[in-house]
Amino acid sequence: MKTFNSVSALKNHKIRLDHNVFVNGYFQAGDGGGGHYHWDKNCVLPANNGTVISSDHSANGRWRLIHQGVGDFRNFGILNADQPADDALDALVNDPQISQILAFTDLLFQRRHHFTRSDITLDFQNNRVFTTGIASAPVNDPFAAVLFFQGTVTGTPVTFTLTETLQEQTDIFPVADSSLFSVGDWYAVQVTPVKGAAERELQKLVEIIAIPDSTHIQIGYYNGWELLAGRVISWQKVEPVEFITVKNMQFSGAGDDQITGSHPVAFEYAVYANVAGIHSTGSFWPVVMRRWNTHYLTQQCSLTNPPNTAFGGAGYLTQQIYCLYGHVSDCSVANARHLNDFTASAYCLVENCHASGQSAEKGPFVTHGQYEHDLTYTGNSGLMTFANSGVTWGGSAKRINVRKHVCPWFVARSGVSELTLEDLVVITNETIPQSGMLWVNADGLQMAGCTADGPLIISQASQRAARPNVIRQCQFSLPEDGAPVVQSNVTAAITFTDTVFNAISGHAFDSTAPVNFVRCTFNAATQSAPLILKSSTLSVQASQFNQVGFTLSGTAPKQIDILSSTLTQATFDFTDVTAQPASSLMFLNNRLSGSTVIAQPPAGDRVIWQQNMILA
Repeated sequence: MKTFNSVSALKNHKIRLDHNVFVNGYFQAGDGGGGHYHWDKNCVLPANNGTVISSDHSANGRWRLIHQGVGDFRNFGILNADQPADDALDALVNDPQISQILAFTDLLFQRRHHFTRSDITLDFQNNRVFTTGIASAPVNDPFAAVLFFQGTVTGTPVTFTLTETLQEQTDIFPVADSSLFSVGDWYAVQVTPVKGAAERELQKLVEIIAIPDSTHIQIGYYNGWELLAGRVISWQKVEPVEFITVKNMQFSGAGDDQITGSHPVAFEYAVYANVAGIHSTGSFWPVVMRRWNTHYLTQQCSLTNPPNTAFGGAGYLTQQIYCLYGHVSDCSVANARHLNDFTASAYCLVENCHASGQSAEKGPFVTHGQYEHDLTYTGNSGLMTFANSGVTWGGSAKRINVRKHVCPWFVARSGVSELTLEDLVVITNETIPQSGMLWVNADGLQMAGCTADGPLIISQASQRAARPNVIRQCQFSLPEDGAPVVQSNVTAAITFTDTVFNAISGHAFDSTAPVNFVRCTFNAATQSAPLILKSSTLSVQASQFNQVGFTLSGTAPKQIDILSSTLTQATFDFTDVTAQPASSLMFLNNRLSGSTVIAQPPAGDRVIWQQNMILA
């Protein structure tokens, strides 16, 4: 086999019978370029000086690189970041015969690339990617990434107006004519807004998995929200990009605004589009930007010191809009805005992700509140806020699960239904305003093993859940501000079990809704202001009150049960209960040590006060 020491020598070669040759390097032997080339006399592809090379002696035919599906930037003479690799990138990605692209050196990109192909892996092998001098981006375009993979919208939308309620957790949807759909096709499905411009309960990229009959289709997604009759569902056919992986890149951002800034990757209308090992410094828009994505992984990525964390959408590690079945793991941010942001997304998992520096106070874990559902967070750290972006998106979410999380601030005060918190630790940080706060929505709330050393606020912004509000095995150290723990707008019952309240000083349970305390402990310092409870139905069982003032407040009749509890240097004030003849009270089997009872109601048909032990 004939050999050449450079591509220029190959181009200068007069073709005879040697149609298969080997080139030892791009500029010189051993520089990493070159490879096996075959002369294709019938090839009319444009020369790209890498995989397709023209001859200086023939206008017809091309030298074709025998690449076995693997592309290398060095085949184009890109041996470092001194010259742009944009032309090489376009040539490699747009070659359907190449399924894997490898980088062996640092690279420079100065264009924003838009691709529509599938089945490709780009592995930068932990080399650096620079974007100095990159072309300006359009205004407010977070998809103007260096690598933007986008599926194709085809045809016109098919719409259907619901004639009856579409129940939650269904994957079979009514349509006018199911013959317009085919199994295996993908659709961007969405429902018309409720009130806010983006307030849609349904907005996902889904696959048709079956055609049950002439007026129904089955999709690969169980709807998370009930849709009432009269709502209009739109089905837009899409040809998504699929099976794309971008990995092992050390990315350096360029400018500090939306025009000059840069970021690595964006996907729209994408299925199985995965990212791993991208470590970015100075990205403006999200490092990994996703919209209309289904089935994907974002693994072991990081963002450090983005240039802007105030502009909407800037300074994120990953933004996920209308996404399904995503898994974000082992990621981190430092001095960033958001690590993980979900909008209108569902059935996703975020685990072992962590925020440091100023990221901790800027909300590394957030959702917009556009009807997200069934999201799980495990083993992460950093401030969390859910469904807090306002009425434009709906301010709603359901079935969010947070486990083994540490943060300086946790807020889910909007319409977050069926929130589950397990082993959540909220710790005050003196450098972060309002840190230590835990604020939750009493709508199917379940908490276990949680602690907070700042304000505990329980309010109610929604009434959807069937399951009860239960807080068990938790510990709360309340601040000295005496602010309400349970706000007056709570109408649902709350049960506290095996829970400790420390530093009580004038705090209140302002709601008149039922409250139950089972095996709970209340601690206060001597002479502290009393705990005030306004509940119309109160049950206290096997609980302890240490130096706590306990005042039952309100003018409405009450039903009070205080059973098998221990009062140590405590004060119970029944003045408002005694003043209401319609109130009822059971005070049984309690142990009082050095404690005081104010306005004890006389025994009678509505008052049972028996078998209590009074100790000095």
